[in-house]
Amino acid sequence: MNAIEFPWLTAIILLPLVAALAIPLIPDKEGRTVRWYGLGVAIADFALMIYAFWYKYDFQSSRLQFVENYPWIPQLGLHWAVGVDGLSMPLLLLTGLINTLAIFAAWKVTTKPRLFYGLMLAMYSAQLGVFVAQDLLLFFLMWEIELVPVYLLISIWGGQNRRYAATKFILYTAAASIFILIAGFAMAFSGDTVTFDMATLGMKEYPKTLELLVYAGFLIAFGVKLPIFPLHTWLPDAHGEASAPGSMILAGVLLKMGGYALIRFNVEMLPNAHVTFAPVLVILGVVNIVYGACCAFAQTNLKRRLAYSSIAHMGFVLIGIASYTELGISGAVLQMVSHGLIAASLFFLSGVTYDRTHTLMMDKMGGMAKVMPKTFALFTIGSMASLALPGMSGFVGELMVFLGIATSDVYSSSFKIVVVLLSAVGVILTPIYLLSMLRQVFYGEQNEELHLDAVISDVKPREIFITACLLLPIIGIGFYPKLATQTYDVKAVELAAHAREVLPVVAHQQPSSLYSQIFTTPTLANSQVESSINILSKLTSH
Repeated sequence: MNAIEFPWLTAIILLPLVAALAIPLIPDKEGRTVRWYGLGVAIADFALMIYAFWYKYDFQSSRLQFVENYPWIPQLGLHWAVGVDGLSMPLLLLTGLINTLAIFAAWKVTTKPRLFYGLMLAMYSAQLGVFVAQDLLLFFLMWEIELVPVYLLISIWGGQNRRYAATKFILYTAAASIFILIAGFAMAFSGDTVTFDMATLGMKEYPKTLELLVYAGFLIAFGVKLPIFPLHTWLPDAHGEASAPGSMILAGVLLKMGGYALIRFNVEMLPNAHVTFAPVLVILGVVNIVYGACCAFAQTNLKRRLAYSSIAHMGFVLIGIASYTELGISGAVLQMVSHGLIAASLFFLSGVTYDRTHTLMMDKMGGMAKVMPKTFALFTIGSMASLALPGMSGFVGELMVFLGIATSDVYSSSFKIVVVLLSAVGVILTPIYLLSMLRQVFYGEQNEELHLDAVISDVKPREIFITACLLLPIIGIGFYPKLATQTYDVKAVELAAHAREVLPVVAHQQPSSLYSQIFTTPTLANSQVESSINILSKLTSH
């Protein structure tokens, strides 16, 4: 283990889990003490995270920091190996913020409060572990631990069809996890040494067929979580039935785990196979954008419309990952951070609306702007951010992805034009379904059955505070993107350079491949051709 003054990451990961185990010992009958306890633990962990990164993290380094490596189960080769870099650090902060606010949003939970807050803290701990794990088995363990609390949170505190949605979620995600295990073991046992250290696995040389199969396995596993069409069908059901805090975490954090893992494993550890699959990722990203936008427009359930909107926005992450440009990869990371904030705010406000009306069907709402003007204002700001209004974080993320793929020298001009045009169709559809959502919910005639004037109250100070904590960084990043990008700029440059490093080698080995007929043969920019030739000559001389 590197010499550090304090095991920051271990403390950050284990604090929520240890605190969750202590909840049964707290004397509390009505759940009031437990909710304050859960919120206090979440705030303390988030504060510890901010302190460590503000004072100890080097933003100019792309290397792993806060590295800790302890033998855990030597017989299985399992190490408690954790570390953080520019890719994981902003997602850790996002996880801390969303989980803290989600616990605060669950203030009115009275059904089994001990179990609820215990599951929330345990899930929080596992999510943090996913983003910092540097041992493949530890990553898989954290990935699996996170599934159980989500399943229980949906099945116990969800809506009318909660058991169906929870079962569908666990079947999809658990089946996808099998691919992580199989692909991970294939990497670990390939070659002369057996290891689960992710840095060592990234330096191994794999047979071409094996690397392609491993990449495909990871793509399926992480594609379910992202989610990628057609592995997405669990998401609308889960969002439609989950409580507002559960939906905040689903959209704000869980989807980002899939995007993070695609970059960490598929791009960083399997760059040769990424050359083959990158065009597929771009195509899938376009399908996500257009399909998600079209399906969102057809939904009458408020939360299902927002769920399909999330599917569409994750398409930009796929395109950015496959762009082979620093701008595209940076845009993909920013899109994950931005969407996490935007989606969490919209799902929370949909929960606020449901608490007042006891319905999510937009055709049963209407005229609510008169009795809930503050909710209407906050919902409008969140929707403007989601449709990528300039001055909001969503605009910056999507623009960077567009510019990243448009300036990439890997794909042919015709392919890039088609990708940009089709993606633009999805961008055009986004304001249509979001503005129509606002119109159906807040404008028009009031539904007399809801008794709006007599029963419904506007947002309370607690709810305004939660929404403001999400909207302020959205606006801040929109006007000054460096607030977010400075945390991972150096890592984005390294990732793009690492991915591009193998392009001339693959082009030399596969000069007549199918992709060279559809797209341009992978090449580097003219300024990098000479260095690429030197790399190629060194590789072929051995």
